[in-house]
Amino acid sequence: MKTDYEIKREKEFKEAKEKVTFPLRGDNKYYYAMQCALFELNVQNYGFDHVATKEAVLKEGLFFNKYSITLGHYYGHDLKRFNSKEEMLGFVVGYNNAINNLEYSKQVKKVA
Repeated sequence: MKTDYEIKREKEFKEAKEKVTFPLRGDNKYYYAMQCALFELNVQNYGFDHVATKEAVLKEGLFFNKYSITLGHYYGHDLKRFNSKEEMLGFVVGYNNAINNLEYSKQVKKVA
């Protein structure tokens, strides 16, 4: 029998996984699904390139494919292409960490 916490995590995973077009398996599936959802939020807040603007991402959304991140649908504008899903997931995590560091630096400067 699943606990309330496990049920909540499973629901969050299913929502985050909706835009990931390849299977996520193993112990890290929750982590990577949430990183993809966070990446989309970060791109909504900061934009990515001249096509993947804040407005376009809010309207069309991002899709995480095995070899690319696309705007709008599986065959949409490529934000970036990769050699493997591992490379793509590493990029997503790195981008999110960079944004976290940027936000942290802003807050530290406000305090100082």
